[in-house]
Amino acid sequence: MSAARIDAKKGGSWLGAYVLVYLVFLYLPVSLIPLFSFNASIQAAFPLQGFTFEWYATLFGNSALSGALANSLVIGAIAATGATLCGITVSYMDLYGRSPLALTISAIARLPILIPGVIVGISLLILVNLIGFGPSRIAIVLGHILVALPTTVVIMKSRFAAIPNTIREAALDLGASDWTTFRRVMLPLSLPAIVSAFMLAFLTSFDEFIVAFFLAGTEPTLPLYIWSQLRFPKSLPTVMALGTAILAVSFVIAAIAEILRHRGLAAAQRPVPADLSKPEETERGELQWHST
Repeated sequence: MSAARIDAKKGGSWLGAYVLVYLVFLYLPVSLIPLFSFNASIQAAFPLQGFTFEWYATLFGNSALSGALANSLVIGAIAATGATLCGITVSYMDLYGRSPLALTISAIARLPILIPGVIVGISLLILVNLIGFGPSRIAIVLGHILVALPTTVVIMKSRFAAIPNTIREAALDLGASDWTTFRRVMLPLSLPAIVSAFMLAFLTSFDEFIVAFFLAGTEPTLPLYIWSQLRFPKSLPTVMALGTAILAVSFVIAAIAEILRHRGLAAAQRPVPADLSKPEETERGELQWHST
């Protein structure tokens, strides 16, 4: 075995060890939350005192928790819808607008991911006070759209870029307008990515704390409710049970979003069947595909 292969093997071993240590450091504390959520003691410590579902039962019938959950769901759905629509527009214009304004807007849309959350929260608080909204549910929605926008822009830009440009050019050459091409060709081909972007934007809004901390009024979101309960030691097991439920739902949503995104990318890379003829334009300027 040559020296280069020996060095490569050692480097691979060190890299594998580093990845293992990193995963343990990152996910071991998270895995302790579900473990202690079934512990019969109110203290998160070893040894465990027994197995119980008592803390999960306390989640039901809690009016404050139900109100915070409802606020997070409504805010998350509205913010995810707004961020997805903005992400579709910004990413499409960035790729096909070919103007300095479109490139500038796309760059600005990705900036919030680089700015500290505290700065974003304070800036938005000043802005909503100047506008007249003040800390409220509307203010949180606007803030969460800003926070989730970079995620939707990145996902949609990669999806639009994966679609062969010849498809769009063929539609334009056949007389379809830019709007018809976007609505009838690009959007249907990007549907899995749109759903994925919406799901990830919803998760971003649902789990966001810093911006909501500055912009929340009298209707707190679920992360704010959890933070308020951490001041009471007796509420810690209930918080861990709630955190376990949130982890499970977030994992399922993130997994579905990733599966949809990969399926969309795989579909874009498939060759076009040879028995498909060119698209024909209807009297309304819409494209229809006919097989031979």
